[in-house]
Amino acid sequence: MSDVYSVGISSGGYMATQLHVAYSGTFDGSAAFASGPNHCAQNDLNKALLACMDTLQDLQLDTLEQTTRDWSAQGLVDPVSHLAGDPVYVFSGSGDTTVKRPVADALSEYYGRFGARVRYNNSTTAGHAWISPLGPNSCTVTANPWINNCGFDAERDLLGHLLGSVTGPAGTPGGTLTQFDQNAYAPGGQARSISLDEKGFVYVPDSCADGAACKLVVALHGCKQGFSYQGFGSQFIDKAYLNEYADTNNLIVLYPQAVPTTTLDNPNGCWNWWGYQGDSAYARHGGKQIETVMAMVRALGGDGTPPPAGNRMTLESTDAQDGYIKAAADGSGPSVGTLETTYGLALGRGSDGKYNRSVLSFDTSRIPAGKQLTRAHVTLTHSSGSGSPWTSPTGNRLLVDVHHGCLGACTVEPADWSATTTAPGSAEVTAFTAGTRSSTNLSTAGLAAVNRTGVTHLRLRFAANQTSHAYVFVNKDTRATLTVEYE
Repeated sequence: MSDVYSVGISSGGYMATQLHVAYSGTFDGSAAFASGPNHCAQNDLNKALLACMDTLQDLQLDTLEQTTRDWSAQGLVDPVSHLAGDPVYVFSGSGDTTVKRPVADALSEYYGRFGARVRYNNSTTAGHAWISPLGPNSCTVTANPWINNCGFDAERDLLGHLLGSVTGPAGTPGGTLTQFDQNAYAPGGQARSISLDEKGFVYVPDSCADGAACKLVVALHGCKQGFSYQGFGSQFIDKAYLNEYADTNNLIVLYPQAVPTTTLDNPNGCWNWWGYQGDSAYARHGGKQIETVMAMVRALGGDGTPPPAGNRMTLESTDAQDGYIKAAADGSGPSVGTLETTYGLALGRGSDGKYNRSVLSFDTSRIPAGKQLTRAHVTLTHSSGSGSPWTSPTGNRLLVDVHHGCLGACTVEPADWSATTTAPGSAEVTAFTAGTRSSTNLSTAGLAAVNRTGVTHLRLRFAANQTSHAYVFVNKDTRATLTVEYE
């Protein structure tokens, strides 16, 4: 996909900004109605309510800017230099008492600090809503379905800014709206576990389906606007006035869907912009909803086809069965490491002179029966480290061994350090010092070793013993994942 943009309203506006900032190497611009700057809530619901919707607390714009720059330096978001020159559209109505005007002012200023080209529409009396010529509500209203008609074409305004220029909209949409399975892109194949719907939607104009080069717009509804929220249905999709422009401007529109949790974490089906369900990475690489939407974006590729339903899933490792083992250079005296909960899973040579290997356990019986695996890779998250175990010795390689079943017991034990595996060295994880890193695809032997009826163990080990103290800890707070594709 040559150009990708995010747009959203309220919680969807926050998510649109999070996607753009976290993956500014993928997203080329963004539009946000009634929302504030990136990571505004700072993992704090009270701050979300009092500083990022109301003005009873300072939202700390200087801190938010510095956090973004720090994350960029650490590789937790894409380089902030990508934001310079990106088109950004910000909208705030004076009648919006849900997300008050100073919060949107801060979003405009936030982007300006990174050199984005901001167009800020703050000239209407709009209530808290997406603005569209198809809106059933009058401009000043804040009420279901939170889509207001303010007497102008906001979509022409925002798309014209994002794309440079636009052709006028079609009278009625003539493309195809397809429902797809969001489970295929969510951690562990369970969209509901991260407050996402099983159902997502994508609108594809006929021109895109016929092979035209098309751009992608990711459109994110607000709270209570999801398809499955209390019968809300497709109102946002139908009335956002994006599909009409998609037909005449070669745009695919992806409509991911959030749902309420059964707990009090997210009763209104909002996108995660304050860290609910304990997802502290919600606004950066590794955020569960961000990564799920990114998987959808990647699945669209460049050919204009909808995300396929059910040919890909991501499994989280079984934390209780993960662990690491340390041993002497020849494998003698192995013992199970004890610092997993403190630092993560160890790899490389520790300060005690022992060599660490890690074992990941995946329930691969959840892969649909009767499907043939075509690709798979493991993804790790950097926690901490010392030195570079990849350069000691020069050219060292972190390998992934695949074993059909458990290496002995399904929980980690000392013998796992040197146990024979079904498909040794099936993939490689290249050097990284922050954020996440995915391995190369498993080899043919590695795919064949995946246990379709139970557990598959992956062992991570360096090809050569380090010549000096150099190690890395991975996956302290975020479980490793195994992404598989099948047909």
